[in-house]
Amino acid sequence: MRPARTGSRNVGESTDAKGVLSARAGQVWERLVKRYPAPKTHLVHENAWELLVATVLAAQCTDARVNTITPEFFRRWPRPVDLLSATQEEVEQVIHSAGFYHSKAKNLLGAARVVVEMFGGEVPHTLAELIRIPGVARKTANVVLWGAFGINEGLAVDTHVKRISRRLGLTQYDDPVRIERDLMKLFPRDTWGDVNHRLVWFGRDVCDARNPACTECEMAEFCPRVGVKAG
Repeated sequence: MRPARTGSRNVGESTDAKGVLSARAGQVWERLVKRYPAPKTHLVHENAWELLVATVLAAQCTDARVNTITPEFFRRWPRPVDLLSATQEEVEQVIHSAGFYHSKAKNLLGAARVVVEMFGGEVPHTLAELIRIPGVARKTANVVLWGAFGINEGLAVDTHVKRISRRLGLTQYDDPVRIERDLMKLFPRDTWGDVNHRLVWFGRDVCDARNPACTECEMAEFCPRVGVKAG
């Protein structure tokens, strides 16, 4: 009988923990909405293809830098089909300042070919199809789905979302896929795209990787500051 009582207590503790996390997520959301009433991506784009390219270029590169690259990129190759005539060297020359330009150029050329040959030149509308495109993993796919089509199929986990969700104790994982699953359980589906945008902005403005402004943070009262050194 004793093991049964122990098991029952663990279930209760698990339920309580979920309740605490749900309440904290609600507080996070309220404060993010207050700080950022109308969030949007910093990447300048006019359509799904442009957003996909910009998001691929933004890996380990600032959005501001990407926005200086894409005008020339899209002047030369406005559509996926146009990029098929480009060489690796030509693309590398245009995107060089984005960093990791060899792999990014290869992925963009591969992406253009797949979009043209498999999807008739149009960026697909589902996560399963998007992740078949070179250079497009779950994060990029989720960004494109929400930013271009208003579809919340998942929640994009970039470096800001990963850092802040761990500091807030909303997840204990480092793996982006597991973090995404945790956050999808805590936030309503219709907020997933904006959760990403708002956390990205918050990460840049307040919850910096090296020097978080905890004394100025509206979440300080309930944030456990996981991994943040005192001082």
